[in-house]
Amino acid sequence: MAKPGNTGLRRILHAATYSVQGFAHAWRFEAAFRQELTLSLVLVPVAFWLGRSAIEVLLLIVSCLLVLVVELLNSAIETTVDRIGAEANELSGRAKDIGSAAVFVSLVIVLIVWGTVAWQRFIS
Repeated sequence: MAKPGNTGLRRILHAATYSVQGFAHAWRFEAAFRQELTLSLVLVPVAFWLGRSAIEVLLLIVSCLLVLVVELLNSAIETTVDRIGAEANELSGRAKDIGSAAVFVSLVIVLIVWGTVAWQRFIS
């Protein structure tokens, strides 16, 4: 059963507004997001120079976007855990650590993709 409320274009406009607010909150409150977004803004133009095919450029850019997606999800998890309570809790710590691990894996993907494309371009 569908939720009552906005439908059609109005729903899309509300969703877009919430997304913009989410980006603004992430920029304002999450230093890691600011750093990763800034790095992505530098790397995306470099991807067009480094990649020799459309697929390579796409992989380079998508790997950067993946880091941003995972960081946004990690920030959402951390914010939710912090909202629940500030006291030390094993499950809260585990949730934050797992989110951090996900960000780490996404950064490793960037290193693998960028390293492989750079290797192909300059070494082989």
